[in-house]
Amino acid sequence: SIEESPLRNAPHTAKHLVGDWERKYSRELAVFPAKQFRNKYWPIVNRIDNVYGDRNLVCSCPPIESFAN
Repeated sequence: SIEESPLRNAPHTAKHLVGDWERKYSRELAVFPAKQFRNKYWPIVNRIDNVYGDRNLVCSCPPIESFAN
């Protein structure tokens, strides 16, 4: 049924995945709904200094012109 769908219950938090599992589908299906994502690396995404860092992000990379040579 739709109510027991992995998509309906997404996202599955770590707390739900390591706790008692009372869903009709497997934990594996909850974590990896598509086979192509099993070996994908999911980088950690975090905010930098909350809203201030989002609006005032400064790149410390060399200028593009330095790569011309």
